[in-house]
Amino acid sequence: MLSAKRNTAIFFKIILIIGFAYFFWLMLKITLEYIPFNPEVSFLMIKQTEVVERPEYLAFFYTHVYTSIFVLLSGFLAILTKDFGLKNFHRNMGKVYIFLILICAAPSGIYMGIFANGGILSKTSFVILGFLWWFSTFKAYQLARQKRFKEHKQWMWRSFAFTLSAISLRMWKVIIVYLFHPNPMDVYQMIAWLGWIPNILIIEYLITKNIYENCTLHLDFLTDSFSDKL
Repeated sequence: MLSAKRNTAIFFKIILIIGFAYFFWLMLKITLEYIPFNPEVSFLMIKQTEVVERPEYLAFFYTHVYTSIFVLLSGFLAILTKDFGLKNFHRNMGKVYIFLILICAAPSGIYMGIFANGGILSKTSFVILGFLWWFSTFKAYQLARQKRFKEHKQWMWRSFAFTLSAISLRMWKVIIVYLFHPNPMDVYQMIAWLGWIPNILIIEYLITKNIYENCTLHLDFLTDSFSDKL
């Protein structure tokens, strides 16, 4: 029975890692569309009013796009809680994650949220998301400094739930467009909220039930499982 549960846990963790790798690759492809700088490509094609009328818009946009991909990667590596033989790897990845969000990704995201498509509903959601993302990350940083590591871990999971909105809102967009074929502006309004609210609700449930402790992605299970077979 214990062996079956362990194998099931290993299976789901492997699926989670593969799933993240796949979606990270998709996000990386989106990021690469904006290299080199070109204000007339992809998403920027529908933001020409802001590009033309607000000289600072592109600076905030590129800051957000270029740092967010590193936020995704460093955040995932941080929650692996594995040093991979490198001294303080987990801690250093956490520092990179926190620094990029507090200084670059969240502030630029809040600015972009003010000019989001979809009217006041979308704008409100993205601005709230930006502030919650910044606050949850700052709270995790504070708690780490105070060596309150259990609470630090909880707030890091909350922060990463907001980080994953970059992936989840695109998943929701595909699902909604495929099933309902709504107006483009209606899509923006829906995914603006669906991108992060389900994420944080799931994390809050896991924290409340103390399940998140068992969800931490310790990669020791991989090396252990192989050593058992040798």
